[in-house]
Parts: sequence; structure tokens; C-alpha cells
Amino acid sequence: MNLLSLIIDYGAPIFLITSPLTSYADQIISIHRSRTSAGFSLDIPLIMLVASILKVFYWFGEYYSKALLGQALVMILVQMGLLKVALDNRPSPSARNEVEHTPFNGTGGSDSGPTRPYDFWQWKNTKPYWLFLAYFTVFLAIIHLTPISDSDFYINLLGYIGLAVEATLPVPQILANHRSGSCKGFRLSVLGAWVIGDTMKITYFFASKEAIPWAFKLCGIFQCACDFYLAVQFWMYTRGSHRPASPTPSSSDEQEDRWGQEAKDIRMT
Repeated sequence: MNLLSLIIDYGAPIFLITSPLTSYADQIISIHRSRTSAGFSLDIPLIMLVASILKVFYWFGEYYSKALLGQALVMILVQMGLLKVALDNRPSPSARNEVEHTPFNGTGGSDSGPTRPYDFWQWKNTKPYWLFLAYFTVFLAIIHLTPISDSDFYINLLGYIGLAVEATLPVPQILANHRSGSCKGFRLSVLGAWVIGDTMKITYFFASKEAIPWAFKLCGIFQCACDFYLAVQFWMYTRGSHRPASPTPSSSDEQEDRWGQEAKDIRMT
């Protein structure tokens, strides 16, 4: 029991603070090496940046665990780096039909998908992305300097919105898997990072001696449930893909090509 307590009190905070690096560093390195972000959705840094910025301002009213604050700050830095690399290596508009290899993507690359009002987060230039993040942060900072920030309702609203936004990250991938009937392109390393990270996080929420607001606990439970459902989907769909193909030469070659491509997607080499 003492060992478990030490792990939760000292190991879990370190794990939480470094989890953004372990979850997204390989994504950044892969895009940088391949010189293309084809198949990567810019919605990932959008969701994580908005959620993390909201959690930082939430801390100034709730003063929750410093480990969770540290995680939010590290996540902001990591996602800004990921956004920078993804924007610098966006494929040309004519580059369609690329393999989708990351969660939360559309049907035709990082800039495809349904048209949004004012082309929000689908801009062709890079400057609007950084301006939106700057305006969003400044807007929250101005509100924080007013008496509104003294309201418990406002502080709790920041927390629940930020955590709810973060908790929805696996949902689009679940829906995409249902529509396609497969998990092709969904990286096993990302799934593993989500499952392990959120399991450790929910354990820390309920076992830590520090004060953890219920907003973290409720959204953590939802996100953890989504992660395990994704794991079940991955097992179900990849199990079917391991069935042997017909012995004809053409079918065998076709199966070999498909497997070669799929293995490349998962490793992101």
C-alpha cells in the first residue's frame, strides 16, 4: 500500500506532466521527417490547445493540482509545436486520396471536409491560426481581470467546457471507425498512449490526496470509457483483417500490397 501511495503521489504527477511529449512527439517527428502532414487533421491541436488554455485559466480560480496545471502548460507547448510543423508541411491542394493515419481527420486530408463558417481552422494562410489563439487567450485574460472572474459559476464553466472539449477527442475516431467498418489508418501507438495515459490519469484523480475538482473526474471517466471502446473497436476490426486471402496469385499480391501499406500507416515511417 505504501508503494502504491508513493507511485500515485510522486510517479503519477511526473507521468501526467510528461504525457503530452510521449503522446505527440512521434507525430511531430514523423511529419518533420516525411515533410508532409497529409492525413493529419489540424483539429487535433485546435481541440487540445483550446482545452488546455481554458484549463490554465480555470486553475486561477480553482487552484487545483499543480501537476494538472503543469500538464496543461506542457500540452500547450507541444500542440503549438505540432501545429507549426503540420502547417509548414501541409500538402498541396491537389494532394488528395492520401492515407489517413491519425485520429480526428476528415475524408480527404488535413484541409478537406465540410466547409465551416468563415473557413474556420481551414485557412490557407498560417497567420490566422496563430491570431485566433492569441485573440482567444487575450480575451480570457481580459475577462480574468474583471469581477466576472470572481464568480464561481464562471470559473466552473471554464473548467467544464475545457475538460468537455478535451474529452470529446476520441469521439470522431469512434464514429469514423463505425462508418468505415475498419480502423485502418488509426495508429496503435496513439491508442496505447490514450489508454495508458487516461487510465493513469483517472487513477490519480480518485486516489490522490490533492484536491481534484469533479469536473476533471467526470470528464476523465467519459474519456477513459471512449478509449477502451476504441480499443475494442481496434481488436474487432483488425481481427477480421488477419483472415487469410484466397490462394490465387493476383489476390495474394493484392493482399501483400495492402498489408505493406497498412503496416506503414501504423508505424508512420
